[in-house]
Amino acid sequence: MYGLLPLFDTRAARALDARATTLSGGDGYALMQRAGQAAWQCLLQHWPEAQRITVVCGPGNNGGDGYVLARLAHRSGRAVSVLHLAEHVPATELAQRACTDYLGVGGRIELFPDALPQGDVVVDALFGLGLSRAPDAFATALIDAINAHPGPVLALDVPSGLDADMGSAPGKAVAATRTLQFIVRHAGLHTGMALEHVGVLQLDDLDVPAEAFDSATPSASLLTQDALSYWLFPRRRNSHKGESGRALCIGGDHGSGGAIVLCAEATLRSGAGLVDVATREAHVPVLLARRPEAMAHAVESSAELLPLLARASAIGIGPGLGQGEWARAMLQLALEAGKPLVIDADALNLVAGSKLVFPDAILTPHPGEAARLLDTDVASVQRDRLAAAQAIAERYHAVTVLKGAGTVVAVHGEIPRVLDAGNPGMAVGGMGDVLTGVILALRAQGLPAFDAACAGALMHSLAGDRAASEGERGLLPSDLFPYLRRLANPEMKW
Repeated sequence: MYGLLPLFDTRAARALDARATTLSGGDGYALMQRAGQAAWQCLLQHWPEAQRITVVCGPGNNGGDGYVLARLAHRSGRAVSVLHLAEHVPATELAQRACTDYLGVGGRIELFPDALPQGDVVVDALFGLGLSRAPDAFATALIDAINAHPGPVLALDVPSGLDADMGSAPGKAVAATRTLQFIVRHAGLHTGMALEHVGVLQLDDLDVPAEAFDSATPSASLLTQDALSYWLFPRRRNSHKGESGRALCIGGDHGSGGAIVLCAEATLRSGAGLVDVATREAHVPVLLARRPEAMAHAVESSAELLPLLARASAIGIGPGLGQGEWARAMLQLALEAGKPLVIDADALNLVAGSKLVFPDAILTPHPGEAARLLDTDVASVQRDRLAAAQAIAERYHAVTVLKGAGTVVAVHGEIPRVLDAGNPGMAVGGMGDVLTGVILALRAQGLPAFDAACAGALMHSLAGDRAASEGERGLLPSDLFPYLRRLANPEMKW
């Protein structure tokens, strides 16, 4: 699928490395040389004026990549400082060979003192791929020194200290300016805490033959903007509003009317043909004034909701719903309606911990709601966001959109999708209500649940990025609306 990039876990990455070595004639050092050369070219591309380069090498093959880069930098006339911990002498055959070649051109190696030397760029070749435990005290001190250095940091493959599968750090981790991944994109580097450490992500496939990937199975996929054209086609010229679905937004208890207003407008801006809104009577005038295209209905009792449910193509429930008796009554009827559902916010809190399952529904929790759905804590969710999203999908038999930095979309039987979009400015009240509306609109237009969740989450994050072009701080959910309309029409050249 266009716009879908494979992400691999550590096990698959190591298998691909071994396969690539075999296809390259069995010489692992040739592949290491390519990695070091790619890293050196990356450094030259982004910091061409750098004259003083510090390379921090670990004992494994990641350190070997660093020694190759150091040799190339030294031969180019740069002032190169290579540092390692006393216990981090090269421990693999390839790393030893790379170290020997570096020393052979006149390079020098020093033990790490208390701080890094003055320099223009630091290269992190300490641990790389596969670290699953916290660094010891000596390695932690070295990582702290890297992070304290005022210059940019280039991490080779994975910022040291970061778990490449989970995207979290069991201890201290390097905060890189740029991370150059080798051969494959690592699944954990695109979500959660990892986004605080990787800086700008870059991939070099090291010219690995395509057949090396023949038996490789991704653990996740990265969604990019190009994927939207896969789901969103130009409408027929002889179309009518009924073909674009009738969406029903339910929410807005007393004091929370704004949430359902945002949801309704997002639903309209994302292409639903008709939008009904079931809310408290007090909020109807606001809806009529703000967005008269939405059909606002005062719903104070279950009986008033039933005809709206009957004619809906898809239902979104949760924004501003509350958790009182009115909310419970609305949710119960929505669950019994047998229609495609998008469940968010207060509705998620009401179903959390229940034995209910929601086949063909879409759940859109933030980390706090996800923790309640899994009966755990936020830290556990954030420690492994891919696993948490999959666990919710399995427990509730529903498509799950785990919101946050690097949103994850999961469902049983599909590898998770991770969004390559979004920004910190979107961490503001009301953004989730807009997301519910976007996904609801796509579901009402006939997209299957998993596709609607993927496309909707991607549209929402991309709209947020465009709206943030004027600054992240102060970004409002309503700022996304003009961009949602544009993104809902990917055939247009804006």
